Amino acid sequence: MITCTVKGLDLCILHPMFFLSKISLTQFKNYQFATFDFTQRVTGICGLNGKGKTNLLDAAYYCCFTKSYFTKVDGLNMQFGSDGFRIEAKTIPPPLPKTGNELSETRNEAQEKPGEIVCIFRNSGKKEVLLNAVPYTKLSAHIGKFPAVMIAPDDISLITDGSEERRRFMDTVLSQMDAGYLQQLMNYNKVLQQRNSLLKSFAEQGKTDWQLLEVLDEQLIVPGDFIFAKRKEFTLTLIPLVQEFYSRIADNDEIITLQYDSRLHDSSFYDLLNNYRQKDFAAQRSNAGIHKDDIIFQLNGQVFKTTASQGQRKSLLFALKLAEFELLKANKGFAPLLLLDDVFEKLDDNRMQQLLHWVCNENTGQVLITDTHKERLQMAFEKLHTTYQIIEL
Repeated sequence: MITCTVKGLDLCILHPMFFLSKISLTQFKNYQFATFDFTQRVTGICGLNGKGKTNLLDAAYYCCFTKSYFTKVDGLNMQFGSDGFRIEAKTIPPPLPKTGNELSETRNEAQEKPGEIVCIFRNSGKKEVLLNAVPYTKLSAHIGKFPAVMIAPDDISLITDGSEERRRFMDTVLSQMDAGYLQQLMNYNKVLQQRNSLLKSFAEQGKTDWQLLEVLDEQLIVPGDFIFAKRKEFTLTLIPLVQEFYSRIADNDEIITLQYDSRLHDSSFYDLLNNYRQKDFAAQRSNAGIHKDDIIFQLNGQVFKTTASQGQRKSLLFALKLAEFELLKANKGFAPLLLLDDVFEKLDDNRMQQLLHWVCNENTGQVLITDTHKERLQMAFEKLHTTYQIIEL
């Protein structure tokens, strides 16, 4: 038994954790048909580039999120010339968390018994997701039942690219923790799209309907205020975790600071929309709202993007992802599935050793790690004195 504390929340975590025991792939990416059994908590997946290491991780991710980590277009995930794809995963349930002497009542029905997740995509564009042979009427209902964290090479865009990447990061974590957040986010995006279409029609038709715009503004404010409050609370918990993980991975005294940047800190959403109305009319799009939020990073008081080295950027990326992992674990009462793609190429030896020690020894959840070199995986695991499994492709 171990105990973790996240912002005053103490949880006793019991074994076994959420565990992916088997996955079967049919016409998914480069796999015509393949089945993989996961027998250990730590699994190394090795093979040359192009053999399907990343695709296997993506299949596991798909079962948790009903979508690929790497593409929004489901048709790109099926084999060329095929009529669709199928992913089937078997899971072992996580334990009920304990708080004091009483069992928590937060477990949902999907976690009461071994689970079977089936994801089917047909060339016609139809997608089905079934949990224990029962199809979902809304795919969003699956999000958060089997939490997962992916770390992939292109994730450095979370640090270097525009604010959309960091909003997506917040939304991915919060949607797994709070089904209400996901619903409000979908509501917000739907109304925002309607508002932008209306603004565009003003310019095309040469006439305005301010009353209709005000109705959409009112519909936008409710989910917008909800999302802002949740993001504000989330970042307050995220910041100290990121700072702690960065210090451990980088193994130095550098000072990392994070700040949730939103115009709603200084103005009500209602006033914000009114103040930007003329600008919105001219630009034919909505220029203010939670869809413009960001997380600002600084290193020793300087803008992180412009001063950080490659090693520092990678250290911050891993710190963000591991903080995401800890928040999900505290929220769910069990460890999420951790998927690490090609991490050996991204960090120097010292940073890698710090990362792997936490991932394999201090963390008690399931980990899948890919690498091109079997010997490097074995050497790393044996150095950590951890029990492991190697899958060769």
